[in-house]
Amino acid sequence: MTRASLDKQPHEVAAMFDDVAAKYDLTNDVLSLGQARLWRKAVAQAVNARPGEKVLDLAAGTGTSSMPFAAAGAYVVPCDFSVGMLREGKKRHPWLPLTAGDATRLPFADGVFDAVTISFGLRNVQETDLALRELLRVTKPGGRVVICEFSQPTWGPFRTVYTEYLMRALPPVARVVSSSPDAYVYLAESIRAWPDQPALASRLQAAGWSDVAWRNLTGGVVALHRGTKR
Repeated sequence: MTRASLDKQPHEVAAMFDDVAAKYDLTNDVLSLGQARLWRKAVAQAVNARPGEKVLDLAAGTGTSSMPFAAAGAYVVPCDFSVGMLREGKKRHPWLPLTAGDATRLPFADGVFDAVTISFGLRNVQETDLALRELLRVTKPGGRVVICEFSQPTWGPFRTVYTEYLMRALPPVARVVSSSPDAYVYLAESIRAWPDQPALASRLQAAGWSDVAWRNLTGGVVALHRGTKR
């Protein structure tokens, strides 16, 4: 298939991730120059899952991002709309309750989770604001959201270098390490088109989240946004 368009049609994006499932985690480690593991650690610290809590890990892919929450003693539900990703995850972590679901129509009741989180998946959702409201809906009052997503580097010269890397270096590297390099051309384009830190914070607030704040990682290449449900 060709890479998904920036219209982000759900069936196209899901099929794209189905194609890259087998080597997805390895490819991310290579393309991020090893930073992906540090970002996952930062997410785990921000979520601060505690024993007995229920955590929704949306866009969980193969379930790698869910492991720290399970290790902390929480009941984690990895959810993704790519069946290929979930199948790969089930091979690796057969005990995880991997769940197929659309971020804009989550298959959960109101007020179920103590914490909800999504890493590097929100920008692939066709209706971002609807997804943010759905995350709010399934969160308990007093619960929290953590969003880890690519963002805008804060230092101008580095931002220029980073943009050049995305569009020139990333696709050739992806051709070597990924089973579907066209997918990573789409991912590079989607990163460039994504809102910056203040814009995403505004969208969280508009969706109903309170106490919204963010923290930059790797100079703003990635940002952690947080909020609570009152």
